[in-house]
Amino acid sequence: MRALLLALFLSVSAFPAFAVNPDEVLPDPKMEGRAREISKDLRCLVCQNQSIDDSNAELARDLRVIVRERLKKGESNEQVLQYVTDRYGDYVLLRPPFKATTLLLWAGPFVILAFGALGTAAYLRNRRAAGTVAGDTAPLTEDERRRLDALLRKDGI
Repeated sequence: MRALLLALFLSVSAFPAFAVNPDEVLPDPKMEGRAREISKDLRCLVCQNQSIDDSNAELARDLRVIVRERLKKGESNEQVLQYVTDRYGDYVLLRPPFKATTLLLWAGPFVILAFGALGTAAYLRNRRAAGTVAGDTAPLTEDERRRLDALLRKDGI
C-alpha cells in the first residue's frame, strides 16, 4: 500500500502545478482554453524558464489577468501576444522570433560549439606537433635504459 501511495505521489508531482487561481478562470471554456494556450507561450519574467500558466509569481498572475482582459475585449491570440510583447519585449516569449535582435540568442549555441571544435582541433594539432602524443616519443638510448634499470632495481620494483 505504501509503495502504491509513493508511486501515486511521484506521478502527480511530475506534472506541472498550474498556478491559475479560480478567480482568474474565464466562464467561457473556449476563451479559457485560448487564455491557457497564450499563457503557455509567455515566460514568467520572475521565474524565467516557467510559463505564466505554471508560475505562482505576482507578475505572472498580473500577466494572466492582462491576457484574459484582452481576450474579453475580443482580441485575437496574435493581438494579445503582440500587446504583451510590445509592453515587455521579445524576452517575454518562451519561443522568441528569429530576427536581428534575437540573432545571438539563436546562433549563440552554434557559435560556442564552433569555437569549442576549433579550440579542440588547435589543442590536438599543437600536442601532436610537440610530440606528446602516445607512441610519438623517441626510444630510450642505451645509457637511459641502463639508468632506468638501475633505478628500478634500487627501488625494488
